[in-house]
Order: sequence, then C-alpha cells, then structure tokens
Amino acid sequence: MQWLKQFITFFGVGVAATITDWSIFFVLGSWAGLSSVYAALIAYCCGGVLSYTLNRMHTFASERSHLEAGWRFAAVMAAGFAMTGFFVWLFADRLGLPPMAARVLSTGIVFFWNYAAHKLWTFAEAKG
Repeated sequence: MQWLKQFITFFGVGVAATITDWSIFFVLGSWAGLSSVYAALIAYCCGGVLSYTLNRMHTFASERSHLEAGWRFAAVMAAGFAMTGFFVWLFADRLGLPPMAARVLSTGIVFFWNYAAHKLWTFAEAKG
C-alpha cells in the first residue's frame, strides 16, 4: 500500500502544480494574449518547478543528490513539455477544442507519464 500513499501524494502535488500551471496559462493566454501553445509551455515550466520541490520533499524518499535527481527531473519534464505542446496543438489548434479543454486533456495524459517516469527513474534508488 506504500505505492498508493505515494500515488495520492503525487496526485496532491500535481493538483498544486496544476493550479499554478493553469492559473499562469489563463493569465498568459487571456490577459497577455499569448498563443495557447506558448502559454501552455511557459505555464508548464512554472508548475514543474513547484512539482520538483514538493515531490522531492513529500512524495519520493530519494537519496539522490539534487544534482542527480534535478537533471533527471528536467529530462522527464522536457519530455512532458514536448508532450504538452503537442497535445495542446493537436486538441486546440488542429481539432478546434477550447484552449482550456485542450489543457485539461493534455494535463491528464502527461500526469501519468510524469508519475511513472519519476517513480521508476528520477527518484528511484541509485544502483551501485
């Protein structure tokens, strides 16, 4: 049941990061007039900083140094960044969904990628 507690904690951190992300997305897209894709990518980065900090502190009991976990986290987030851009482009620009609906769908997809990658690689026990 340890994994369930960890998954729930990851979900809670994800909620906090998502609120940050979507708030910035809304402001940049609605008030600053940025395109949906640019707003989503900038917001994703901001949410990512919060996510690393909270997941490092509360979700994963990792003995990896910040340097080692940090570059791994950045690599996972880079893949998620690309996925976010692609899915927002696909759902909003190509399929015509409202930008926020595209953002919700992309967030759901990328959430599962992030959890699996961080659990199995970013914060996994160092082998050695």
